[in-house]
Amino acid sequence: MDGAEVNSVERYFTNIGKGFWTVMVGMKVTMKHLFTPAVTIQYPDARMAIPERGRNRLYVNMDDCIGCNQCGMACPADCIKIETAKSLPTEDLGTTSTGQKKRLWVTKFDIDFAKCCYCGLCVPPCPTECIYMTDVYEFSEYDRNNLIYSFTTLTPEEAAAKALQAKEAEKEAAAKKAAAAAAVAAQKAAQAAKAAAAPAPTGSQGLQHGVPPVVTTTATGQVTSPASAGPGNASPPTGNGESTAPASRPATQLEKPAGLAENKDDTKDTAN
Repeated sequence: MDGAEVNSVERYFTNIGKGFWTVMVGMKVTMKHLFTPAVTIQYPDARMAIPERGRNRLYVNMDDCIGCNQCGMACPADCIKIETAKSLPTEDLGTTSTGQKKRLWVTKFDIDFAKCCYCGLCVPPCPTECIYMTDVYEFSEYDRNNLIYSFTTLTPEEAAAKALQAKEAEKEAAAKKAAAAAAVAAQKAAQAAKAAAAPAPTGSQGLQHGVPPVVTTTATGQVTSPASAGPGNASPPTGNGESTAPASRPATQLEKPAGLAENKDDTKDTAN
């Protein structure tokens, strides 16, 4: 036998030995448990303990839900669908266990567990801690539609009525807002029209309102103004058709009392 044949035979038996050794290593665990007493859990009568931080089916406590949709926005699989309707001012929805007032009707809160990846990202954002993971992991179904869980406490008829009620309230609020805006606009338009229709102030009224009077000079050099050209101050026109201002009254001179002068003469005579 030449060297090539020897190498091929040696490789053949070497591969057989490695295969046998691999089987023995793989059967080591089996041989170990072959002589160990077996403990069988009789499922479903007996179940293994679930870890405390295990992530399984979600549950929502609707008494604490305020319809904020924080869990829906945090869900990476988009398996949480929430719809809400505003409550009327006369309705009291109560408060949550954390003391937060509820203002929205939660008309829809559905979780599709066929899409859920059980990541638990929807639990921390909840402000009222109403959604959390449970230890329930047995909820297989033959129909995928049965994996859509609805947690809302309203019936479909009640949910539709609340949604319609919220729409009507929004329409009434919008109508009141539009009516108030129209009333303000009409009031402003009326004030503008009244200001435009008012006559411009003249004469002494112009002086009161800060408007300077119009001063004119006649051919004779006399100065006239609307304030001095009133009904009582009008002067007859002259021969050339120009009006003249009324002659001003001379200033009244104070006359000395006669008794005072006589007293002075008497004083002088007495002195002489």
